[in-house]
Amino acid sequence: MSLDITLNKILIIDFGSQFTQLIARRIRELGVFSEIVSHKKIKSKDIDNSTKGIILSGGPLNVYEIKKYSFDKKIIQKGKPILGICFGHQILSKLNGGKVKQSKHREFGLANIIKKKDSLLTKNFFNKKKFTKVWMSHADQVSKLPKNFNIIASSQNSRFAIVENNSKKFYGVQFHPEVTHTENGKKIISNFLFLICQIKRNWTSKEQKRKLIDDIKNQVGKNKVICALSGGVDSSVVAQLMNKAIGKKLFCIFVNTGLLRKNEEKQVLKTFKKKLKINLIYVNAEKEFIKKLTNIYDPEKKRKIIGNLFIKIFERYSKKIKNVKFLAQGTLYPDLIESKSVTGSQTSKIKSHHNVGGLPKKMKLKLVEPLKFLFKDEVRKLGLELNLGKEIISRHPFPGPGLAIRMPGSITKEKINILKEADHYFIQALKEHKLYHKIWQAYAALLPVKTVGVMGDNRTYEYLCLLRAITSEDGMTADFYDFKKSFIQEISNKIVNSIRGINRVVYDITSKPPSTIELE
Repeated sequence: MSLDITLNKILIIDFGSQFTQLIARRIRELGVFSEIVSHKKIKSKDIDNSTKGIILSGGPLNVYEIKKYSFDKKIIQKGKPILGICFGHQILSKLNGGKVKQSKHREFGLANIIKKKDSLLTKNFFNKKKFTKVWMSHADQVSKLPKNFNIIASSQNSRFAIVENNSKKFYGVQFHPEVTHTENGKKIISNFLFLICQIKRNWTSKEQKRKLIDDIKNQVGKNKVICALSGGVDSSVVAQLMNKAIGKKLFCIFVNTGLLRKNEEKQVLKTFKKKLKINLIYVNAEKEFIKKLTNIYDPEKKRKIIGNLFIKIFERYSKKIKNVKFLAQGTLYPDLIESKSVTGSQTSKIKSHHNVGGLPKKMKLKLVEPLKFLFKDEVRKLGLELNLGKEIISRHPFPGPGLAIRMPGSITKEKINILKEADHYFIQALKEHKLYHKIWQAYAALLPVKTVGVMGDNRTYEYLCLLRAITSEDGMTADFYDFKKSFIQEISNKIVNSIRGINRVVYDITSKPPSTIELE
């Protein structure tokens, strides 16, 4: 079940840990390609010479309840170096004849571990006093060490915190070296890659660009390709990558829904049509979308209307291009992992177009998904390597339904215009105060509430504007950005004084969870 990528790699066998993607990212950051596969799907016969080492992830499972997981035991007989993390450490010990049981004292959070013996795995990992802080998260532990395994480090409640069988190159750590809470945790991963597996660096933006362009040429040949361009990071990088690979055989379709940020359509046209000289079909469907959304209040209905209409318009214009064989889209590696379709096959399900609804299967086009092995941060770096400007690459995420889900209640042209201005002032202020790149995502929303205000000697009755700015690593969890009072006052005054229709500004200080990043 190997992925269709021929680079030497580290194979990560996933047992359901919330940190598995972090393991992959840490390896990628060290310049090595890593691949995640499910423990339910991987078989020993799938592991070939391109796999230079294996990491067994953590997970919520219990090693002694064997019916709850499936794992091909022959994998540990392949002669590959193996690093087991948390649950992976326990299963590696059990399969080699050790024992695992429920801990008398569970360990969650930071714990001190003390060095007992030298190991290649822990070279330059411990401090001068021979201990370090690590992040523990386990209720079970190894209770009896397998034959020919040695203790490398221990914690107060976990005698076998780091173990090894040097002759077989088997290593187990009870903690999580991939999380930032573990001091110097990246050193454990680095030592495993370069000292134990002796794999060479093979994963840079320059190498990715060269390989991906070659792969596109081989897959597409002389056929035409269409691409839905939104102006966001993913679709922009796909478009430029395809442009570099096949040039005029690429046709991008950009649908202006009328729900974009201020001047967004102008920026897309300027960048892709004028600067990059890409075949771009621009569709101004603003009136169509607003008409369909009139008097629609339910957020799910809004999403479906926007998604269905987008598909209809995309199909309408794609049919005008004759003999198209391929559809390019910006599927990322987390999309494949989360959909459990990490085979990289052309039959993988077409993902929703930036959350606005999947493109139809009846188009019968083969997929080109050049970013399907990349994480978001890797896509941004690749975009810079492709000479896309920082203005595009470093943009905050923007939802497919656009301003429609930042405007609870009815959608009108007047409210869209008010919201575009408020959002524009907020984002510009963040850039002027050099705050934009410190924030994962920021936006203004227009609430379906009017409040009384006073301007001069006149009473006003206008909308309430909500501002939201969050910090996050991956969008899965988030916290609000803690602005200085002076900034909040400045932007509030700017919005109220500059935009007719808003007389009150509030700032959302809710984290995720319990709230979501977007309002709808």
